[in-house]
Amino acid sequence: MSVSALSPTRALGGVSGLLQVVSLLGLVLLLLKVAQLYLRRQWLLKALHQFPSPPSHWFYGHKKEFQKESELPPLLERVEKYPKACVRWLWGTRALVLVYDPDYMKVFLGRSDPKPHRTYKYLTPWIGTGLLLLEGQKWFQHRRMLTPAFRYDILKAYVGIMADSVRVMLDKWEELVSQDSHLEIFGHVSLMTLDTIMKCAFSHQGSVQMDRSSQSYIQAIRDLSHLIVSRLRNAFHQSDLIYRLTPEGRWNHRACQLTHQHTDAVIKERKAHLQKEGELEKVRTRRHLDFLDILLFARMENGSSLSDEDLRAEVDTFMFEGHDTTASGISWILYALASHPEHQQRCRAEIQSLLGDGTSITWDHLDQMPYTTMCIKEAMRLYPPVPVIGRELSKPITFPDGRSLPAGILVSLSFYGLHHNPNVWPNPEVFDPTRFSPGSTRHSYAFLPFSGGSRNCIGKQFAMNELKVAVALTLLRFELSPDPSRVPVPTPIMVLRSKNGIHLQLRKLSDPGLL
Repeated sequence: MSVSALSPTRALGGVSGLLQVVSLLGLVLLLLKVAQLYLRRQWLLKALHQFPSPPSHWFYGHKKEFQKESELPPLLERVEKYPKACVRWLWGTRALVLVYDPDYMKVFLGRSDPKPHRTYKYLTPWIGTGLLLLEGQKWFQHRRMLTPAFRYDILKAYVGIMADSVRVMLDKWEELVSQDSHLEIFGHVSLMTLDTIMKCAFSHQGSVQMDRSSQSYIQAIRDLSHLIVSRLRNAFHQSDLIYRLTPEGRWNHRACQLTHQHTDAVIKERKAHLQKEGELEKVRTRRHLDFLDILLFARMENGSSLSDEDLRAEVDTFMFEGHDTTASGISWILYALASHPEHQQRCRAEIQSLLGDGTSITWDHLDQMPYTTMCIKEAMRLYPPVPVIGRELSKPITFPDGRSLPAGILVSLSFYGLHHNPNVWPNPEVFDPTRFSPGSTRHSYAFLPFSGGSRNCIGKQFAMNELKVAVALTLLRFELSPDPSRVPVPTPIMVLRSKNGIHLQLRKLSDPGLL
């Protein structure tokens, strides 16, 4: 009787002891984690001591500094105050070095450091592991395989396609401005550049600009860009498991599915076309293949064809990069010209003397608009389409001024900071196309709208051609002026976007009093 009465007491004592052991283990693990984080912070403080920064909070770093309407003004304050580079603390145990000096850029871009996995991994569910995210030998193989798609003799044939897509957009603008001269242009330009890349690189038939599903794809790209940047800034969303359970995680998943449906349809359409009688041999005998056909006919060095996963990753990557960056570039160039009517008019006069009414624009015309090209480059200096890229040091690095960093440090190469650096560009906020006049000299790494080094933009000539065609045909059709009630606020959301859109006032040049 006494033994059975004591049994529950012993059982409770056993549970209590177990809880004490678990609590003690939990406390030990917590202390170990705190010690690990402390040692990590001490290592970072020592590694980064040569690079200054504003005072930071021990836990949330410089988070408050970059929580303003746009994070670019605080960046420019740093560029002016701290020469060459500075430290940005993301939180207590994570920091990166912001770089905006051409000598430093040259050192970094001349190396083969990988992109930081902790940052770029959030792109993988969307664009897969294509050329943007590949590293090492596989990147080299894919780059070499795809380079022929951007040869000059192939790009020549694309100028007419680009012009047709731009004219479809301008026709839409004519209809819209007949009712209201105010127009938000970024969305329209995005559809136009998607139309262009679909026809040039993916052999698409039909008009993307009139297709409702293409508008959904553009919106999904915009959503994913904002969601990824938002996730990077939220310490609680770093875990994939936790993120999938959040509303933002489910939204991200739906947007990825939508983009994949779009690219799968493009691949399926091209494969079906090639299966038609005679089409496969016709394409095989062509001297040059376009981007998608190169992927479909690809054979890797081991003799195997490109896997379905690799194929879709490259299509997803180029579908995004081939339209979103150029849309940013064109939109900001038009805004810059709208804001500087004297330069706009000089460009228009040059284009009118070259093209007349613009019914025909060819490859040869693109090199005969020097002042317009100068204005395009100056606009891209002020508004670089890709404002920043990341690297993680795979080995120590020493800079020309003697400062150094160890392996493992995260680096943010700020092209926006570089292009607005007063030590590189005098009066950097002034729109001055003469900076790019023939014969002008500058550091070879002072102007990087398409990055630099071996991993520069593979489609930079394609993009530059499209910028010239779009600007030329737009200026022949419309007079542009800014909307003073809605001044754009530049913000880096994968590409350089505007927080409140890019709004312009458009007037047809055939209107009375404008000719």
